[in-house]
Amino acid sequence: MPNLRTTPSKEHILLLQPFERLGMERICLVSTAEQAELARDELLATPAWGFDTESKPTFFKDQLSDGPHTVQLSTLDRAWVFQLHDLECRAVVSELLLARPTVKAGFGLGDDHKRIVAKLGVTPAGVLDLNTVFRARGYRKDMGVKGAVAVMFNRRFLKSKKAATSNWAALHLSEAQLVYAANDAYAAIRVFHALNVDVFAASPADGE
Repeated sequence: MPNLRTTPSKEHILLLQPFERLGMERICLVSTAEQAELARDELLATPAWGFDTESKPTFFKDQLSDGPHTVQLSTLDRAWVFQLHDLECRAVVSELLLARPTVKAGFGLGDDHKRIVAKLGVTPAGVLDLNTVFRARGYRKDMGVKGAVAVMFNRRFLKSKKAATSNWAALHLSEAQLVYAANDAYAAIRVFHALNVDVFAASPADGE
C-alpha cells in the first residue's frame, strides 16, 4: 500500500508563482468542418492529449444542461477549442474522442463523459482521469488541476471564475474564454507527461 500523501492546501497554493499558460498564439478556435479536419490531422500525430469540456452553466434547480458546448484537446505545443454548433465539426470531434489508442487525460471527467454520451452519442475511448493516477500514488483526495500543478511543478494554476461561469454556448467566444478553456486541457497534458505515465499502458478500457 502506498504511503499516504496530502494534497496542497489552498493557502499553500496561493503562495506559489503562476504556472506558465498557453497564450492566444498557441490556441486554435475550431468552429467549422475545415478547421476541425486540420486540427484532427495534427492531433492524431500525437499519442496523448489533454482533455476537458465546457458547458453553459445552469442556474435553477432541476435545470438540465444541453452541454457540452466546447470540447478542448491539447498537446504539449498547442490547444484546440472545438465549438459544437456545426454538425460536421461535431462529427470530427466524435471521431477524435473515439480515436484509439490515444489517451485523453484530464481531471474529474465523470460529468464530461456523461454529457458527451448524451449530446454526441459516442462513448469516448481511452479517457484517463488523472485523479486515479494520483490516488494510486498515495494521495487521498481528488487532486484537481490546481493541486496537480502545485505538486508536479510547484506552481499556481490560475482560473477565472468569471470565465468559468460565462456563456459557453455563445457563437463567439471571448479571448478570456478561449484562454481559460484551452489551458485546462493544456495543464492536464503537462501533468500527464510529468507523471511519466506509460502512454500505451494508460489507455483504460472503453466505458471506464
